Amino acid sequence: MRTPYNPNQSPRVIIIQKLYGNFFNNETGLTFPKHRFKKFIKDVVLGTIERDEVINDEVKNHLSYDLQLTNLDKIFQIIVKSAIFEFLYKPKISTKIIIKEYLDASNFFLEDSQTKYLNAILDKIAKKIRTNNA
Repeated sequence: MRTPYNPNQSPRVIIIQKLYGNFFNNETGLTFPKHRFKKFIKDVVLGTIERDEVINDEVKNHLSYDLQLTNLDKIFQIIVKSAIFEFLYKPKISTKIIIKEYLDASNFFLEDSQTKYLNAILDKIAKKIRTNNA
């Protein structure tokens, strides 16, 4: 039997919350509470912040025809950025897992129609990034 989905336990939900605070609420003192995936959460959050410019370039290179990141909902922007970070810098994690985890986490923040759109975008980005960097 599967345990019910608890958004507070999901590393991706915590990543989204931390990045949202940093990018949109100007929170600078990032703290990472005890969590079994604390190192992973910290790596993705700090890595996404440090490589924001590289990530924005990836968006411009791969999605400029499809979307402008700044026109998207703020949560959407955060999810796309952190997923791109993982596609680029966490090669041992399969794209399917990254996308599934972010979609699960997005259900906590977004409506179903947005989640479907997010799925399409993440899938497209993953194919372009992982193919180019393979």
